[in-house]
Amino acid sequence: MQSSSLLFPVALISAERRGDLIEDVYRLKPGNSVDFTVELAVTRLGRVATPDVRGVPVILLHGSFSNRRFWYSPKGIGLGAHLARAGFDVWIPEMRGHGLSARNEAYRHNRVADYARYDLPAIAGFVAEQSGQVPHWIGHSLGGTTLAAALGGHYMDSSHAASVALFGSQITRSYWPLKVPPLTWSARLLLKRFEHVSGPRFKRGPEDEPMGVILESLRWHGLFGRFGDKKDDWWSGLRHVDVPTLCVAAVGDHQDPEWACRELFEQFGSEDKAFLLLGREQGFTEDFGHVQMLVSKAAQAQVWPRVVEWLNRRIDAVQPESTLNMSATS
Repeated sequence: MQSSSLLFPVALISAERRGDLIEDVYRLKPGNSVDFTVELAVTRLGRVATPDVRGVPVILLHGSFSNRRFWYSPKGIGLGAHLARAGFDVWIPEMRGHGLSARNEAYRHNRVADYARYDLPAIAGFVAEQSGQVPHWIGHSLGGTTLAAALGGHYMDSSHAASVALFGSQITRSYWPLKVPPLTWSARLLLKRFEHVSGPRFKRGPEDEPMGVILESLRWHGLFGRFGDKKDDWWSGLRHVDVPTLCVAAVGDHQDPEWACRELFEQFGSEDKAFLLLGREQGFTEDFGHVQMLVSKAAQAQVWPRVVEWLNRRIDAVQPESTLNMSATS
């Protein structure tokens, strides 16, 4: 079944009812990169009670070794479902080869650079077309890093993102073995033999991660490495970002520690930005971990309401300006 998108081929491949929620899954074929076999699955969550009512769009971007189920379970539990019930128009894309997104021809060579340059702008354009509004973005771990790459590389700006919230995302934590060229060279030669790293095998998550992403990370953190690709310095580009930004770190997150998340936060040039640390000393009931900051009963009670509050503040900040513009036009 073909959708009404005028941007590129889009098909509605599934339409299901999940309790009080509607789950529509679209297959996007942007055709904007060198690999024309790329297909992206994007799930929209709506409410059964108001199926045709579209609230403010929010796009949720999963991290490495993950898929859409990080944001909502088959039983309708998760931040995605919570936001949909709160009246937001929720969209959950799955990166190349993750979840319902098929593995593309050049799967093993997929990189964050491809996600940032090609996939995220296409997803933003499709969601904006369907909802009639610029979407807000929420990314966890590598999802947040990908958002930072898209903004720092100027592949996306305020016309693609009304705001961004990055959970457990950082760039600057380094590992000393990666600063030793012979060790890095040996690691790259070994890893190039494989197509992907298995999430289930190494107990990292339900999905595999293409080797291109792993090798890209080695380059970022190697000697004289930088957050960017051969042409663009994404880290420097973050100074020019003017999109409202929320960065969230967790005291118990040993993978992406607070100090590194704060360095990413400080690099953003946005005037409207905030940093939130999730820990007992900050008034929370526990020192949240990397996953628990968004997927736990404690997160449901203490973190999810903060997300809604952040989004509502961004909406309230835009509405007066929009009303003023309408009045001036009339």
